[in-house]
Amino acid sequence: MMTLLTAQAYINGGDILFQLFAFMVLLVIPIILVVFIFTRKRNSRLARIEEKLDKLLKGKDQ
Repeated sequence: MMTLLTAQAYINGGDILFQLFAFMVLLVIPIILVVFIFTRKRNSRLARIEEKLDKLLKGKDQ
């Protein structure tokens, strides 16, 4: 009976590593999605600014 109780209280190091890895995966996926969305918005914003700047420079040259 005593060995049964001690076996249940023992935590394996591999179990801890697996739980940490699973937790990190759950954190990293949303972070990657947020970074991707902000990067895409930023790129489109930079493209619009570049187009406006090109129009201004062409108007100045003429």
